[in-house]
Amino acid sequence: MVRIGYFLSSEEFGPNELVRQAKMAEEAGFDRLWISDHYHPWTSEQGNSPFVWSVIGALSQVCSLPITTAVTCPIVRIHPAVIAQAAATAAVQTEGRFVLGVGTGEALNEHIFGGAWPPPAVRLTMLDEAIDIIRKLHAGGQMSHYGEHYTVQQAQLYTLPEQPVPIYVSGFGPQAARRAGRTGDGFCTAMPDADLVRAFRDNGGGGKPVQGGMKVCWSSSEDAGAATAHRLWANEQLPGQLGQALPTPRDFEQATKLVTEDMVREAVPCGPDPGKHVRAVQAFAEADFDEVYVQQIGPDQEAFFEAWSTKVLPELR
Repeated sequence: MVRIGYFLSSEEFGPNELVRQAKMAEEAGFDRLWISDHYHPWTSEQGNSPFVWSVIGALSQVCSLPITTAVTCPIVRIHPAVIAQAAATAAVQTEGRFVLGVGTGEALNEHIFGGAWPPPAVRLTMLDEAIDIIRKLHAGGQMSHYGEHYTVQQAQLYTLPEQPVPIYVSGFGPQAARRAGRTGDGFCTAMPDADLVRAFRDNGGGGKPVQGGMKVCWSSSEDAGAATAHRLWANEQLPGQLGQALPTPRDFEQATKLVTEDMVREAVPCGPDPGKHVRAVQAFAEADFDEVYVQQIGPDQEAFFEAWSTKVLPELR
């Protein structure tokens, strides 16, 4: 049976609202939490981007759900040794209920110091090296590292959880899924793609957890939900490498003019039909996912949690 979590959107909501949503998610019967890690929102309409590690500290004090970052980029904007410290602290605060989800990131968040944005193949090698650094620091003791991309000199973490933090690797194509199987303790993606899951499991990921994320817009009508989803998350329908390559929210706003409301309506479950929402989760279950995280688009969070707790979650369990 697939486990259902709630996806906290750091791009769409401020820190206090994210904490409020996490409390509502636990009360509504969700099993766990995802939280995005961004420096910028995708578009100005989304309008937020709090520092995820501060929010995780607050979450640890108000709810008991396991938390995964979905996902942190430990390769450019923040050095992997600093991410190692942040993740270790989060795991202590949550009493071991923390997973570090990592990926190769987007120029949107990582370009801010003015360096070149590496091509995908280079970012993958950087991620491998970053994961190695994080794991060595989580193992305890002093360590130094002189690698191709990073230097760590005589570093030691003194606040550590009882067990090393699990590291799940994000991927959106077969090469990334295969690599995640070899390097990750689990796999994260945002599409119910059985082939990606198979690529992960066949390349070292057998028996490891697979997490998926999706968006919905529970609303009074399908039209109202589609309009809200299009206004806030049209960027999700951009093709190819645009999501990784465009550097600013303004660039995404220009690109999403090509995304129609019908394109969003087709991709995102919208409206008050519980069956449509159930079927969207079942697509992940049928693709052999272990966990599915659902984000409600827009401000109507109370109606979403009420509907899902009474009409959707019971059908999935």
